[in-house]
Amino acid sequence: MAADLQAKYQKLAQEYSKLRAQNQVLKKAVVDEQGQGASLKEELKMKDQSVRKLQQEMDSLTFRNQQLAKRVELLQEELVTTETKGKKSKKSADSPSQLNQQRQSVFDEDLQNKIEENERLHKQVQEAQEKHRQIETELSERLVVLERDAMQHHAVVDGLKQKYMDTIEKLQNDKANLEVKSHSLEREAKECRLRTEECQQQLKNIHADLSSRLDQSKSIIQEKVPFNDTRLSEYNTLDVPVHDRRHQLKARDVNGQALAFLQDLVGALLNLHTYTEQRIQIYPIDSATDTISPLNQKFSEYLHENASYVRPLEEGMLHLFESVTEETVTTLETTVKLKPFSDIFTSYVCFLKKILPYQLKSLEEECEYSLCTANLQARNMELQSDMQKMTAVFEKLQVYISLLALPSTKPEKLLQTNYNVVFTQLAACLHSLHDVMTDISKHYSQKVSLEQEQPTITQKLKTTNDCILSSVVALSNVTGKIGTFFSNNLDFFTAPSVYGSKGRMGVIDPLSAQCMLQNKRKAAAYIKSLKKPCPGSVPYVAALANRRAILSSTESREGLSQQVQQSQEKIAKLEQEKEHWMLEAQLAKIKLEKENQRITDLESQFKITFTGQMPSVDSIQENGSIPKIEELQLVEKDSKEPVRSTSLVGMLTTSTSNNEIPDEESREQLIKSHYMMRVAELTSQLQIADSKSVHFYAECRALAKRLALAEKSRETLSEEIKVANQNIVRLQDELTTTKRSYEDQLSMMSDHLCSMNETLSKQREEIDSLRMGNKGTAKKNRSR
Repeated sequence: MAADLQAKYQKLAQEYSKLRAQNQVLKKAVVDEQGQGASLKEELKMKDQSVRKLQQEMDSLTFRNQQLAKRVELLQEELVTTETKGKKSKKSADSPSQLNQQRQSVFDEDLQNKIEENERLHKQVQEAQEKHRQIETELSERLVVLERDAMQHHAVVDGLKQKYMDTIEKLQNDKANLEVKSHSLEREAKECRLRTEECQQQLKNIHADLSSRLDQSKSIIQEKVPFNDTRLSEYNTLDVPVHDRRHQLKARDVNGQALAFLQDLVGALLNLHTYTEQRIQIYPIDSATDTISPLNQKFSEYLHENASYVRPLEEGMLHLFESVTEETVTTLETTVKLKPFSDIFTSYVCFLKKILPYQLKSLEEECEYSLCTANLQARNMELQSDMQKMTAVFEKLQVYISLLALPSTKPEKLLQTNYNVVFTQLAACLHSLHDVMTDISKHYSQKVSLEQEQPTITQKLKTTNDCILSSVVALSNVTGKIGTFFSNNLDFFTAPSVYGSKGRMGVIDPLSAQCMLQNKRKAAAYIKSLKKPCPGSVPYVAALANRRAILSSTESREGLSQQVQQSQEKIAKLEQEKEHWMLEAQLAKIKLEKENQRITDLESQFKITFTGQMPSVDSIQENGSIPKIEELQLVEKDSKEPVRSTSLVGMLTTSTSNNEIPDEESREQLIKSHYMMRVAELTSQLQIADSKSVHFYAECRALAKRLALAEKSRETLSEEIKVANQNIVRLQDELTTTKRSYEDQLSMMSDHLCSMNETLSKQREEIDSLRMGNKGTAKKNRSR
């Protein structure tokens, strides 16, 4: 709980820091916008001033324009008057008219200049007004937008401030709660320390007890046990292990399947070698018409001996299958028949190595034959490499089989930890053998199809080739089946041994394994001799009735046991309640007696003090005593004096009279019973807390392991990512280089095409020129 609160507190602190940073950014943005608004206001003021200046200039220009207009009017009037005067005195005044004309032209030019200047000024004023209006509208719109943004920013800032205040108050409350919880956790930690000290003390006691018991058991073992066969591996391997019938049946089944596959393999190998010998006698030279070469003759002699090497393989596998029965213990140490099979397989591999050079030379001789084409020579070369691969794969198989045969003869040369590697490599070698046989069948089928196209082929050679091809295809199929069979049963081969003796020491020595098997047979015979006939069985109907009765009785017994358990729990609770109420009743009875005694005493005192009379005879008889005045006074004095009493619980101060019985003992008993019940509840809670702590500790350990595994997987994935990135970089580099090379090649090809086009165009021009020359010569010849 504290960890969750701490995580929540940290999360709130992070959110607070983020909001604080955002608040600072927003404040900065608001300040910037305010500064921009102020600058825009100043710019607006400057624009207003410029507009005012332009308006003033415009006013001055309008004033000057008016003056000029008035002056133009005056000038026009003068012109009109001068024109009228000029008409009257044209004849008499030629020189003044010339002067007037000059003046008029000057005035006209001046007027035209003023008009043009006025138009230009009007245009400038109009343009300035339009520009001013545009700038004013833009600035007003921008000012509105900025004001709206400022209002939004202010609202956001106010909301953030309120949110910050709320978060601060919440964090303060969480802090106070966490402080309270931390104090409680510290108190619990102190209690846990005390408990750990107690547990350590108990552990010391248990350790001392166990050490004493260990010493006692060691002394008993040394005195009473005369022989310990698990101490030495030589003696331990003589013990009979636990028999696994299912494993034995599986081993026999697997061995039977392997025997069937090996029989097919042996048949295919026999056919291959026999038909190869027959082919050598026919092709390239027929032994019936001519003598074959010494090489092929020697090769045929060796191939004729193939049955003596191939047949024993089936026999050795059959002996191995017969050695694996349901009663034996099948491991690599006990399969002694695997060594003879390995020797037979080694002899066959030696036979293959012996005939390999002759086979290669025979194929070379076929290549040297006059009718052998180039394609046929290529197929022969491929068959040469395939034969070499096949011999190499058989050598690998021989190595792995000899390694598997070592534990039954020399177990120290092959450790048990290497068994899995050998079986895995053997499976891979079988798959490679299937691949080689597939290549041989493919290449040989191509060779046969090429040879059948030759015109000189005979029917005998065709049948021999078909037989060899069928044997090669059979070899490919059976090797594929063997590879899949071994891969499917690889888990069975590589599984740890189900047989083991005491002390976890497996069977290692083959001699010990044979002794162990003999001991197993003796033990089985002894148990069989001790076996007695089974007694007569119960009838089926009676058995069913007994079963129903037993089931009903068991069900009723279970139900009754549950009822008894529930009733016992109820009885225990009722007993506790009974004891509680009995104590309450005793305490109430004591209090009642005290109150009755006190009431009688007070009545007697009341009668003595206020009436001055002695109590009546009836009251004396009822009380059984005659009190005296002095005694009553002493009682009053004594009742007023407090009495202190100490006990295991503490010190109790009471005011009692002489006749009262103190109740601190009953109260002490009640308090003790209450605290005992409280201690029982606390112990139960403590046990529950212990169980929870153990459970949480186990969960923490599991989570730690998962975390470690996750870290490892993360490291591996990071390494894989690095490798993938490196590959990506490498591929990108390769891609760029290939792009560059392709671009260079394309540029070179384009240049080459250009040059070729140029040469073609030149050649075409030359051809056209030659044609034109030929036409011209032909025309000249015709004209002649």
